[in-house]
Amino acid sequence: MTTVLQVDNRAITAEEIIPLLAGYQMLPQLLREIIIDQAVAAIQCTPEESDRACQQFYEHKQLNSEAARSAWQVQAGLSTEQVAAMTTRNLRLEKFKQATWGNKLEPYFLQRKTQLDKVIYSLIRTQDPGTAQELYFRIREGEQSFGDLAREHSQGPEAQTGGLIGPAELSTPNPALARMLCVSQPGQLWPPTRLGEWLVIVRLEKFVPARLDPAMKQRLLNELFESWLQAELDRLNSVHL
Repeated sequence: MTTVLQVDNRAITAEEIIPLLAGYQMLPQLLREIIIDQAVAAIQCTPEESDRACQQFYEHKQLNSEAARSAWQVQAGLSTEQVAAMTTRNLRLEKFKQATWGNKLEPYFLQRKTQLDKVIYSLIRTQDPGTAQELYFRIREGEQSFGDLAREHSQGPEAQTGGLIGPAELSTPNPALARMLCVSQPGQLWPPTRLGEWLVIVRLEKFVPARLDPAMKQRLLNELFESWLQAELDRLNSVHL
């Protein structure tokens, strides 16, 4: 058996590598990286892009001289071609994402928009029906502010913020609460409503619609990529079961 890695006095053979990776739960990560490498293999960078990526990598590693870079390369056991591939990998991956899903972002955004929209809302929660009704009427009649009553009576962490929560995406709250907020108008006060063990009083303060800006585009690209990658991993795992 051929030794492929020496760790102190232990010689690790080629036959041991896969069981070791599986035992250390590193095999899924290896498969993930291999799938990515295959996906970006045909993606090209311009010489300027490659030089910039390499320079940024060396700056991050604080390898500020040619001697330091050469020493690091020898220590890492990497060829010049491997260094170039490694330093441009993230850029090539982003190009792959854009080429594969860039023209699908708008319909995907519209499909996801109801979950991506954000709300700012006020919440009081209590387990006592009588307290819930009293607080609701005091807020509705303007006897005390929502914030003051939340600080005094709410039994969740929102008491620290005067009941104010958000901005939070509509996918974040309890699904029943999200449905209430989705159909609310700003300023609308809901009477005590049962949500699990709690009675909640809710008021929508502000609706913040999601926008397909650059940050959102990047997020959605990453979501589509991760979904594709997981499907590829599932396919490989099913083949080898």
